Amino acid sequence: MQIFIKLKDILLPFCATFILVIFSLTTASCTAQSINPDKPHHTNRGFRNPDLKDDHGFFDFLRWRWNRLWQDNPSGDSYDFPMAKNDPEFLKANNTKKTLTWIGHATMLFQIDGVNILTDPHFSERSSPVQWAGPKRVVPPGISIEDLPPIHIVFISHDHYDSLDKQSILNLYHREDGKNTRFFVPLGMKTWFESLGVNSAIEMDWWDTYQIDSLKIIATPMQHWGKRSPFSRNEHLWASWIVMSRDFRFYFGGDTGYAAHFEETGNRYGPFDLALLPIGAYEPRWFMKNHHINPEEAVKAHIDLRARKSVGMHWGTFPLTDEPLDEPPRRLKAALKNEDLSDEDFLVLQHGETIILD
Repeated sequence: MQIFIKLKDILLPFCATFILVIFSLTTASCTAQSINPDKPHHTNRGFRNPDLKDDHGFFDFLRWRWNRLWQDNPSGDSYDFPMAKNDPEFLKANNTKKTLTWIGHATMLFQIDGVNILTDPHFSERSSPVQWAGPKRVVPPGISIEDLPPIHIVFISHDHYDSLDKQSILNLYHREDGKNTRFFVPLGMKTWFESLGVNSAIEMDWWDTYQIDSLKIIATPMQHWGKRSPFSRNEHLWASWIVMSRDFRFYFGGDTGYAAHFEETGNRYGPFDLALLPIGAYEPRWFMKNHHINPEEAVKAHIDLRARKSVGMHWGTFPLTDEPLDEPPRRLKAALKNEDLSDEDFLVLQHGETIILD
């Protein structure tokens, strides 16, 4: 019976994805106007990771999923993550304090100088192209969309379903103040947003800058990949993001493998007052290493960026990979100790927890 349950969990998302292929094949590629072959991360058909020589293909993915059938991975129901009590009214009224709130996975609310910024917004029940199959949320969002303050800026790191959730984008845009929300996206994604009727997407390449009042926004490299359907690999770019104010530097790392981009970004724009770094979705290592850092590599990235404080994300929300969902904080704690760093240097928050930043 166990094997049939696992087969169902694997096959249903595949069926859902192939249903979407019917629609995706009728949509023209949105990257042609963005590609510059002179740039090392551009190709004739899309984008690539310049520091990555070899990459895994579809058959490697099938090998991983097949091996997973015979593993005793804990189900999402076996976890009980305590949620912090949130104060939405404080966040709505706040115009002066710098705060950070972990909503879940890679979704963070960052407030700076009266500007409210949301990263990779995901408020749906599943990380999937449909809501009847796919990885199911093990803990509800730390804040609901309805309780959010007005959102001025949204950062999208890449087009995978755990970071770019269609319904969350639509719900944000159709809030009372949603037409004032600007969505910062990597190259190739603007057309996707426009197809939803969202006309406030700002498309940027690595190292591009954009000024909003006193804030400078910079798109920076990360090592990942893009795919919204079986036939659209790497048509959209992936990016991490920087926000610089007069007295604060913020880095959102997105979802990435460990590579030279951390040190390059740190040298160009560090030190950072705050860095958001993924610490989950890293096993099995043979398959995940190119595109997902583990806690030990997250500590290396913290050092490379010269971050004064980092916060872990991309863990404890969706069962996406093979490590136990509650393992990343334990490994992070050990990695920090090995580098003579404290838990205060690299924080792990509860879902819904808000911290006030000095």
